[in-house]
Amino acid sequence: MMVELPLIMAPKKVKSGSDSSVKKPKRITVETKKEIIAKHENGACVSDLAMQYKMAKSTICTILKNKEALKAADVAKGVTILTKQRPNLLDEVEKLLVWINQKELTGDSVNETIICKKALHMHCDLLVTSLSTSTASVEEFKASRGWFDKFR
Repeated sequence: MMVELPLIMAPKKVKSGSDSSVKKPKRITVETKKEIIAKHENGACVSDLAMQYKMAKSTICTILKNKEALKAADVAKGVTILTKQRPNLLDEVEKLLVWINQKELTGDSVNETIICKKALHMHCDLLVTSLSTSTASVEEFKASRGWFDKFR
């Protein structure tokens, strides 16, 4: 005969506000990253840079891997993240919101299909005007359901 005993567990630990085991992510400025790249190009090895800046070697290697983008960056002091800029042409497409508001004010009904058709039409018009005034590359735009959901 086997007796089953209830499983007794220790009570949950209450975390204090000053828990030193949890590290907060450290952001590295673009300026610091450029210093690391310059020192590496002057002959400093990765492990020395890691000790000097109190970072993991993998972090230093990641910075060195992205050195072309970091060198090309012209940013303000204190900036930590490089982000890709949205194409101007896609910003212009969002003028569609003004058109939708005008339609709603006049009492016209607008649905997803009408909005997507208008967005494609506006994008085509913008392509014609932008290609005639500049040699910018053509950005692809699809008025898909995903675009509509994000636009909404």
